[in-house]
Amino acid sequence: MFKIAVLISGGGTDMQSIIDGIKSGYIKNCSIEAVISDNPNAYGIERAKNEGIATYVVDRKSKLESVSDQILKIIDGKVDLIVLAGFLSILSGDIIEKYNNKIVNIHPSLIPAFCGPGMYGMNVHKKALEYGVKVSGCTVHFVDSGTDTGPIIIQKSVPVYDNDTTEDLQQRILIEEHKALPEAIKYLADGRVKVTGRKVEILEEL
Repeated sequence: MFKIAVLISGGGTDMQSIIDGIKSGYIKNCSIEAVISDNPNAYGIERAKNEGIATYVVDRKSKLESVSDQILKIIDGKVDLIVLAGFLSILSGDIIEKYNNKIVNIHPSLIPAFCGPGMYGMNVHKKALEYGVKVSGCTVHFVDSGTDTGPIIIQKSVPVYDNDTTEDLQQRILIEEHKALPEAIKYLADGRVKVTGRKVEILEEL
């Protein structure tokens, strides 16, 4: 069984897409062992509890120990993959080394556009509209010691229209996020992802 931990900060819709993918059989031989939130008020916690998934809160406002170290204590040696699904804290330190190419994130733009420090949530869509891009989308990538700098696994694009609001663009991209994240986890659970430097290859099914 391919075991994953999902990290969230808000409503958990990206996490729900993973749950639905597992329940439907689209993602095979995979289980969510833990859902960890850095926000005690995140609705995604309730989503996880409703599915009988173990939940943990690592409050990002606590100064006792870094969020990354607290998360590592919870999941170390217990999961094969860590999935950042709308997780706002930046992971750093030992967890990055121990889970090299075993942490993935979903970002609401086509990296390397509109990414890096401060680029999260509506900030991303606001910048995309201000820049006047004609296409945006989402990226599933591995997490490394930088911010949104790891190798890219999957990207999905959407058109940007002249009359779009940030909410319009967010919702259009969210639909693709809910496809891209389960797809990436499916490939990883099936052992079909090969990483060579920055290049990620999706191998054919056996």
